[in-house]
Amino acid sequence: MAAIIIPNPTIIISLVILFLSTNCHCFVKAHHPQPLEQEHHFHIVEVSSLLPATDVEGCNPSPKGNKKGNSLEVRHKHGPCSSSTLESDKESRPSHVEILENDEKRVDSIRERVKPKSVEVDSVTDHKKAPKKDRVKQKAVGLPVKSGSTIGSGNFIVTIGLGTPKKDLSLIFDTGSDFTWTQCEPCKRSCYKQKDPVFNPSESSTYTNITCTSTLCSEVRSATSAKPGCAGSTCVYGIQYGDSSFSVGFLAKDTLTLGSSYDTIPNFYFGCGENNQGLFGGSAGLIGLGRNQLSVMSQCATKYGQVFSYCLPSKASSTGHLTFGKGGTSSKSITYTPLLSGSAGASFYFIDLQGLSVGGQKLSIQPTVFTQGGVLIDSGTVITRLPPDAYSALQAAFNKAMSKYPKAPALSILDTCFDLSKYTTVTVPKIGLQFGGKAEIVLPAAGIFYVKDISQVCLAFAGNGDASDVGILGNVQQLTFDVVYDVAGSKLGFGPGGCV
Repeated sequence: MAAIIIPNPTIIISLVILFLSTNCHCFVKAHHPQPLEQEHHFHIVEVSSLLPATDVEGCNPSPKGNKKGNSLEVRHKHGPCSSSTLESDKESRPSHVEILENDEKRVDSIRERVKPKSVEVDSVTDHKKAPKKDRVKQKAVGLPVKSGSTIGSGNFIVTIGLGTPKKDLSLIFDTGSDFTWTQCEPCKRSCYKQKDPVFNPSESSTYTNITCTSTLCSEVRSATSAKPGCAGSTCVYGIQYGDSSFSVGFLAKDTLTLGSSYDTIPNFYFGCGENNQGLFGGSAGLIGLGRNQLSVMSQCATKYGQVFSYCLPSKASSTGHLTFGKGGTSSKSITYTPLLSGSAGASFYFIDLQGLSVGGQKLSIQPTVFTQGGVLIDSGTVITRLPPDAYSALQAAFNKAMSKYPKAPALSILDTCFDLSKYTTVTVPKIGLQFGGKAEIVLPAAGIFYVKDISQVCLAFAGNGDASDVGILGNVQQLTFDVVYDVAGSKLGFGPGGCV
């Protein structure tokens, strides 16, 4: 009978330990994948951090705000940091429904500018909503019923200097507009209430009106969507927005002053409005950052090389920056995507959005979905608009990832809402946007939701009604990013953590 050889027990024990040490990690990984996955593809968010800012919080400027001399501080139009807010406006601030309704009007007017309809009204005198006292003055300039973009309610304010000596003016800044204007004395018909003193051209030694025969006068139409008029020998502009707000006055030039280093741009062309009405929130007018010859970006091209950047603060109680020229970011890394060009909506900044992801999973969306209507980026649109198929895919994936949280009623155009009133923290899937040039951004929690209150927290995206409608990357999704417009280089950059 053969002898049975018993291995050394020490060797057996060592082999068992070796086996367990090299294989037990498989069991641990199989049973505990969630924390690692949540860390990479989900936000763990304090519900209280999602709530809108209140005046009680006061103004807390972002420590990351750009401090360069060619930077302007960006403030929310209706927030405690806004120097343009009138006391009377605090009680009449738009409701969330009004903000979203105005946002929809803005989007409609952008669509109209990208794909104009064949019917055009020659003068605002044909517009039934125009007050009778304004009609005579406005006969000098032909205004379509809806030209330009609606000012809306989600815009941001910067302060510039105008004239010699300079007068500080708080203006709405808008990448979807080309024309810069401010209210001017004398207000021959009407001026709405603003916080700053109204600009008086007679007090500036460098102010000059532009004649009707100037080539710049003929440029007014492409910048305002309205044919210029003539009062005596002076060029008259008119711009009317989709919500019936308007400004009418003289095309003029004067010295523009920007930033704490007091950069000056002599012979800056702008509108000196003597007849103005609308929802401008106490601001003195608007500064246009579009691509037209009369925009600030174009007029300052020699000085700043057709480059500007901004960071929009996540809350109205914080601040961001608008910086002209290169190097105006605080982000450690900027990812770039090409700016697209085209004849349709040439003043807008079109981008190559190619895909979306939710919770780290790329959604199944055909590339042609985004190219059919095109996609542009706009600082004044609040809610991002997506083609119908893209929005449906996003909505389904987001609802699935948020299925543990109770639903809430729709809020105006926002139909994917949640009631988070019983939670102190929530787990939110990260949303990624993929662009041409292999650029991708992952939205912070502030860029995912539009919040009415804790019981109505809504996905800040909406679907277009038609596949051919232009898509728009709105300002909620731009919050806290350094957004770099390198027009000379035909590229748009995003850098995370540019402000808070």
